[in-house]
Amino acid sequence: MSQTLNPQQHAAQLASVFEQKYGRKPAFAAAAPGRVNLIGEHTDYNDGFVLPMAIERHTVILAAPREDRVVQLATTAEALDDARFTLENKLEPGEPSWANYPKGVIAGFVARGANVGGFDALLASTVPSGGGLSSSASLEVSTATLLEQLTQHTLPPVDKALLAQQAEHDFAHVPCGIMDQFISAMGRAGHALLIDCRSYETRAVPLADPDVSVLIINSNVKHALVDGEYRRRREQCEKAAAVLGVKALRDATLATLDAKKNDMDETTFKRARHVITENDRTVAAADAMQAGQWNAMGRLMLESHASMAADYEITVKEIDLLVDLAKQHIPAGDVYGSRMTGGGFGGCTVTLVKTAAVDKVRNVILENYRTQTGIDAVAFATRPAAGADVIKL
Repeated sequence: MSQTLNPQQHAAQLASVFEQKYGRKPAFAAAAPGRVNLIGEHTDYNDGFVLPMAIERHTVILAAPREDRVVQLATTAEALDDARFTLENKLEPGEPSWANYPKGVIAGFVARGANVGGFDALLASTVPSGGGLSSSASLEVSTATLLEQLTQHTLPPVDKALLAQQAEHDFAHVPCGIMDQFISAMGRAGHALLIDCRSYETRAVPLADPDVSVLIINSNVKHALVDGEYRRRREQCEKAAAVLGVKALRDATLATLDAKKNDMDETTFKRARHVITENDRTVAAADAMQAGQWNAMGRLMLESHASMAADYEITVKEIDLLVDLAKQHIPAGDVYGSRMTGGGFGGCTVTLVKTAAVDKVRNVILENYRTQTGIDAVAFATRPAAGADVIKL
């Protein structure tokens, strides 16, 4: 299905596929977007600040209730097997692994006392998988939004995001922060969202200037957060916070870090330095965006990438190349800034581009990237999208 379809159009197309598979029409539908983080990487689980926006790529889920207690989950992705399980038993992670994300959400509704019955569901996603654009959160939050209809158990947006996060912790075994689920649940069209990951307070930051676009480039180098690197970074941050005597690195400053430098190993010091400086950059970036100061925003994005490469060590050569290729367009005024986005070790870059130059910048970067790596990257421009919503069929 075309990635240019909006959720309503996508659901309408998917309804016929649902009917062919299950022999009846779907009764409910919901959608939730992926996201791109403009700045604020690996700060969320340190009680810090992040500045994501929902993107015009989404997961759509359609469902119809069953009379028994069986749940059947299917997806349009040909390589993924259907999942089938009963609600008579306690839900546990299992195979196929992709179904653990919605299964964890279902378990969360059951734990909250919702009357979850059996249902058949069909999912389809236009969010690239493994690209750092939160395909998993999109899947979780769309499932939660669907279950609100199926069970008549409506959750406040913050609670829905937290339930989805818990599903990822317990069923996918990824100790993610709250950013991805928050922006998927609470995104606002035409705005990024500055999220305080400690208080859960949010501030909508306008990104509606028609002369500025967000260009996302998928390096097509896959990452896997469950391979231990994400968990290792989180443990290093907790270690640094303990040495500094603070609850989380959100509470630390560069001065306090420098004073304790000899009390920690060099790697732990560098990890903490990234988080502390990234928090400062994120708040400054929100203010720059609010004021339409795109050059200042771009500089902060470049500083963020340099910190991720040197101090947090989560970039790879292909991602660094994409950022370097984007930087070549800064002197001409076509690009403001660029950085890796997402958990790291592959995935995507996010670049702030002058709208009139999007096509030129995209084509030049993709051509040079292919020449130097032999890999075909994929790029698309996006505007800030709305968060999860019910779809009327």
